[in-house]
Amino acid sequence: MRGDADILLKGGHVIDPAQGIDGLADVAVKDGKISAVSADAGSAKETIDVTGKLVIPGMIDTHAHVFQHIGGPFGLNADMVGVQSGVTTLVDQGGPSSMTFAGFRHYIVEPAKTNVLAFVSAYVVGGLEGHYYTELYSPDGVDVRATCKVIDANRDLAKGIKAHAEIGGFARWGMTVMEMAKEISRNSGLPLYIHLGQLWPMPEGGEDLVDPDTIIPQVVDLMTEGDVLAHPFTRHPGGFVDTQGNLHAMVRVALDKGIKVDVGHGSHFSFDMARKVLDAGVIPNTLGADMHGYNTKVPDPDSIKEEDHLFTGEVKFSMTYAMTELMALGIPLVDVVAMATSNCAMMLDMVGEIGSMRPGMVADVSVLGDERGKWVLRDNSGEQVVTDRYLRPDFCLRAGVRYDADAIILPQLEAAA
Repeated sequence: MRGDADILLKGGHVIDPAQGIDGLADVAVKDGKISAVSADAGSAKETIDVTGKLVIPGMIDTHAHVFQHIGGPFGLNADMVGVQSGVTTLVDQGGPSSMTFAGFRHYIVEPAKTNVLAFVSAYVVGGLEGHYYTELYSPDGVDVRATCKVIDANRDLAKGIKAHAEIGGFARWGMTVMEMAKEISRNSGLPLYIHLGQLWPMPEGGEDLVDPDTIIPQVVDLMTEGDVLAHPFTRHPGGFVDTQGNLHAMVRVALDKGIKVDVGHGSHFSFDMARKVLDAGVIPNTLGADMHGYNTKVPDPDSIKEEDHLFTGEVKFSMTYAMTELMALGIPLVDVVAMATSNCAMMLDMVGEIGSMRPGMVADVSVLGDERGKWVLRDNSGEQVVTDRYLRPDFCLRAGVRYDADAIILPQLEAAA
């Protein structure tokens, strides 16, 4: 409709992969929904000039850790990671469980301005204290029936199951936990999202019990179409790159089976491993940022000066920082946007609800600055990459309500010499 919108985002570069849109356009919003995306969407009660900015569907972070307090130092505030960072939907990966889901709904989902969903932990303990207590993640800590029951009671929020396939767990329990997690997946009809790369310390003598290159073959054999492998670019053993430095042959088998790949950036990300995987022709489907309290240090607000635009302390991170890294590695902008929007909606089986700006859909929109210059990017191993393009969040609309991207964790990139 023309002339009766509530909000008009005018003059931006609109990229909506689900609709095949990539060019200058206006986006009109009425009653919390998209009313038009066109070269001239008319007038509105409020017009926001977004000339020179990117306007994309509301970003979806498929790998978040926002079970604040229950996750101990691991869990971040949902809105800090979400709308205050330009992200409209978060998927908590493995925080809530059959034991804690009611608390997750009441204390995290309901107060949040951000749309918060979850992949339910296969383990009864969930993400308690950031998966710190290794022995609680044994087969004895998995209750298939109870987890399926909780999923059935929370279908509006529960979109999958989270489990960990890594060398520390395999040295202790082999494939048993993975088999139980897949049983939850089959019984619930939801995808299984599997963490790759070492998480827990090895038990004494465990190095002689498990070859990390044997993990992916066993896991891929168990998985089915729509399941997700996370951390393809991990710097830890047991990932997409084998101990010889090559793409593991079973990755091709996984892709042929219809298994999806999520970046799951977090503390695992390695430029070196990413190049090996990308050079082999494997492009992840979705971009989960995997921000948590161990890789995203939240500063004391008292330490921030009023004149500081953003906090410039040690460890900060965001979805757009991860997007900037992928672009620096050669992935085209439109593909990176799809990894943060429409591909995520497919992974969550929510196409038509989120991930696009089709008229009639909820008005979830992210507006990003698209800066030019030279900046230094660093991975968790200290490797540096220089980029000439930097995406930063400006603001977002969540169901038509504006939220400025003013989270204190947002990074400012270091200028390259």
